[in-house]
Amino acid sequence: MFTVAALYHFAKVPDPSAVKGPLAEVACKAGVKGSLLIAPEGINGTIAGSREGIDAVLAHIRALPGFGALEWKESHASEAPFNKLKVRLKKEIVTMGAPGLDPASVGTHVDPADWNELISAPDVAVIDTRNDYEVAIGTFEGAVDPATESFRDFPRWWEENRGRFGNKRIAMFCTGGIRCEKSTAYLKSQGVEEVFHLKGGILKYLEEVPQEESLWRGGCFVFDERVAVGHGLEETEHFLCRACRRALLPADRERDEFEEGVSCHHCLHEHSDADRARFRERQRQIELAKARGQSHLGG
Repeated sequence: MFTVAALYHFAKVPDPSAVKGPLAEVACKAGVKGSLLIAPEGINGTIAGSREGIDAVLAHIRALPGFGALEWKESHASEAPFNKLKVRLKKEIVTMGAPGLDPASVGTHVDPADWNELISAPDVAVIDTRNDYEVAIGTFEGAVDPATESFRDFPRWWEENRGRFGNKRIAMFCTGGIRCEKSTAYLKSQGVEEVFHLKGGILKYLEEVPQEESLWRGGCFVFDERVAVGHGLEETEHFLCRACRRALLPADRERDEFEEGVSCHHCLHEHSDADRARFRERQRQIELAKARGQSHLGG
């Protein structure tokens, strides 16, 4: 069983490159895999490994100046959710393309236990800040889907649609909370006064709110080999199309458009014949590696 930790924290990092090496070394020695992003505004990532390995990485990050209050959300995976470790330097730990936002000036945090009452109020508009392929497999009942392909698209979507919301209070949510830190800060910078933010994101809600009381419908997309989780953070039946990285259900394997590693009904017409030939060769290499009892980075 692997422990999976999703983490982020906004704090000033004067020299991200000086943080990268030691953090990568600690994670590597601890046998931890996943992705960690470091930017002048903070650290963001999802990592997986043994209990001891995760604890070692978290302790290292919390010891950094300004990161003592780091919080994270944990879940578990029956198989390794990541194939390798990536520690990267970025301009932003979550890219919105709206420079100058103050991460400290965010919406009012709402605990999962209080979320249902808030989003059920008639004067509240609920906005899902995630991307379209994430929303497609699950969201909160009655939530507005901006249908964005990238978080960078959110500011433009808001400018084009803000008139739809009149004087309503705005409640926003995302997977773990980091995108809401920026999106609520953005709305406040645009003059929206009452903005709320699901504390800990969907993952915390699914962990703490009983299924019989839940307003969540479907699965929550996660960016690792589990693909999606449901209530209690249990893995769902979803799997990935390796061509387009969208989540699919077991029944989708029976569709004519599906070819393992090559296409699905979402992406059949999005790729060229040359692309599909390349995908087939990648899939062939994956299957050969599996037959030899080896792992393949494309798998």
